[in-house]
Amino acid sequence: MDSQTRSAQRTATDGTPTATALKPNALGVLGILFFVLSGQAPLTGIAGAAPISVAIGNGAGTPAAYVLAGAVILLFSVGFVAMGRHVVDAGAFYTYIGTGLGRTAGAGSAAVALFSYCIIQGAMYGLYGATMSPLVAHHTGLELPWWAWALLTMAVVQALAATGIEVGAKVLAVLVLAEFSILLVFGLVTLLKGGGPEGLGVAESFAPSAVLAGAPGVAVMFAVASMFGFEATAIYGEEARDAKKTVPRATYLSVIVVTGFFALTSWMLISAWGASKAPGAAGEALAGGDSSGFVFAPIAAQFGGWVNEVLPVLLATSLFAGILTFHNSANRYLFSLGRDRLLPRRLCRLNARHAPWLAGCVQTAIALALVLPFALLGQDPVVSLFSWFSGLAVLAMMLLYLLTSVSVIVFFRRERADTRRWNTLVAPALGAVGLAGAVWLVLANFTTLIGGDTGTAMWLVGSVPVVLGAGVAADRVRRRRTAVR
Repeated sequence: MDSQTRSAQRTATDGTPTATALKPNALGVLGILFFVLSGQAPLTGIAGAAPISVAIGNGAGTPAAYVLAGAVILLFSVGFVAMGRHVVDAGAFYTYIGTGLGRTAGAGSAAVALFSYCIIQGAMYGLYGATMSPLVAHHTGLELPWWAWALLTMAVVQALAATGIEVGAKVLAVLVLAEFSILLVFGLVTLLKGGGPEGLGVAESFAPSAVLAGAPGVAVMFAVASMFGFEATAIYGEEARDAKKTVPRATYLSVIVVTGFFALTSWMLISAWGASKAPGAAGEALAGGDSSGFVFAPIAAQFGGWVNEVLPVLLATSLFAGILTFHNSANRYLFSLGRDRLLPRRLCRLNARHAPWLAGCVQTAIALALVLPFALLGQDPVVSLFSWFSGLAVLAMMLLYLLTSVSVIVFFRRERADTRRWNTLVAPALGAVGLAGAVWLVLANFTTLIGGDTGTAMWLVGSVPVVLGAGVAADRVRRRRTAVR
C-alpha cells in the first residue's frame, strides 16, 4: 500500500484521531543532508575514531580505509535508493526488509532498528555529559555531574523535536556547519600548503602496502562505524519535497560528502604529524586518555591557540546535534510502527506541528531508562555507556544494512518493478558482500570496538539476536490476536 494512503487520518476505537501524515514537503536535499551529517557527528567521529585507527589499525593508511568503507556504502546505496522509489515510509529499514523478505523479517528488523537508534542516542548522552561537565566548569565554575547535563539535554531535545522538523533542521544546520567548516578548512589549508613535515604522504596513505599494513580490519571497522546514520535519508522520505528525487540525491550526496570529508581530514591530520610519526602520536594521545589531542594539536598549530577553546565547544554541539538527529529517527520509527499496528496506535499521534510528539515522549523515556542505570551505579559515561552502546549500535545497524541489500535483490527479482540490473542486482549484491565482510570485521574486533572485555562483548553481541527474535515473536502474537478478533 502506498505510504500516502497509509498515512491518511485514522480513528481509534475510542473515537480519537490517532494517525495523520507526517508534514509533507518540509525538507529539501540540504535539510535531509544536515540531519545525516549531524547524526554522524563529524568532529566526534574524527576526534574519537581516527586516533584509534591510526594507533592500532593500519596507521598512515587510515584515510584509504574511509575510502573503502565509503565505496561499500555507496554500492549499498544504489539498491537502497532503488527500493526507496517504490517504498516511501518513515520506517525505512523495517519497511524495506518487510517488503522484500516478508512481514516476519520486517518485524524482527523493526525491533533491531529501533534498538539501534535508541542505544546510539544513549551512548551519545554519555559522551555528551562527560564533555559538558568539565567544559561548563572550566568556563563558569558551575560543577555538575555528567548525568545532570544528560537529563537536562533530554528535556531540551524533547521540546525542540516537538516544534517540528523544520526547526530541528535549522538548528542542526547551524551546529553542523560550525564543526564541519573548521575541520574542512584545516584539511584544505594543509592540502594547499603541501602537507606537513613529510609532505602530503600520498603513497604512505593510499598505496596498497599502506592500506594492508598493521591491522587494516580494525581501521575499516572504525571507518564503517563512522558512516552510521546516512540511512536517515529514507526515514524523512514522507517529509521530503518530491521524495523520489530528493531522497536519492540526499543519499548519494551524504555518502560522497561523508566519505570525502573523513578521508581528507584523516589524511591531512596524518600529514600534519608526518606519516612516520602519526601512529606514535595517536598512541600517546590514547595512552594519555585524551584521543582528541591527536586532532586538536595540529589544528591549533595551523590556526592558533584559540582553537583549543573553540573545539571542545564544537565537540559538545556536535554531540548535541547527533542526539537530536537520532531522537528524530527513533521517534519516526515508533510513529511508523504504531501506524502499522506493530506497537500501540497511540504512538502515531501528531501534534499541531505534525511532529510525532507521543512517540518522542516514549523515546525520551527510553533514553532515560538507558542512561539512569549507569548514573546510579557510578559507571564511567565514556568507558562504559558510550563505548558499549556505540559499538553495539554499529553491529546492529550493519546487520540491517546487510538484510536490506538482500531484500532489495529479492524484491526486484520478484516484482520486476525496476529492470536495471546494476541498480537492482549487481550493486546490491556487491554491497551485500562488502557488508557481510564489515559484519565479520565488527564481530572479530568487537572487544576492541567497545573497549571492553570478552565477557562484556559476548553479552552485548548476544543482545542483537535476542532483540531480533523479540520483534518476530511480538509480531506473531499480534497476528494471532488479530485473527481471533
